[in-house]
Amino acid sequence: MTFELRILALSVVLGLVQIVLASHAASLQRGYLWTAGSRDEAVPPLTGIAGRLERALRNFVETFPLFAAAVLIAHVTNTHSWMTEWGVQLYFGARVGYLALYAAGVFLLRSLVWNVATLGIAMVLLSLVLNDASAVEVGILQSIGPVVE
Repeated sequence: MTFELRILALSVVLGLVQIVLASHAASLQRGYLWTAGSRDEAVPPLTGIAGRLERALRNFVETFPLFAAAVLIAHVTNTHSWMTEWGVQLYFGARVGYLALYAAGVFLLRSLVWNVATLGIAMVLLSLVLNDASAVEVGILQSIGPVVE
């Protein structure tokens, strides 16, 4: 398993952890009868840490598919470089930090950390573009043939 796929797997675990944290926080606020029920009735929005955990989970669900797609495309195209490794580390580390900062209600820094995670996704995507460009360059050089000095 490549390093990038390991970080992708850890990100899946992080998603599961966020689901558990958000659902338990909601259950503590609304009660376990609500959790076990059909949830057909309208309820007020979650507040405090339960609301923050719910919003952090929703944000993870928005970014994770993009991250997973980028990592899987890199894997399928055999694109592995310092840029893909740094990109996946930035994404995962920033998502862990984002969860902690959001749960704690930290202002502004949370948004900056979100940008770091997004930069991680962008780095993986950029590595795909650069890998594709270098493959085209190699193909052009190979079609020209050997250079005689």
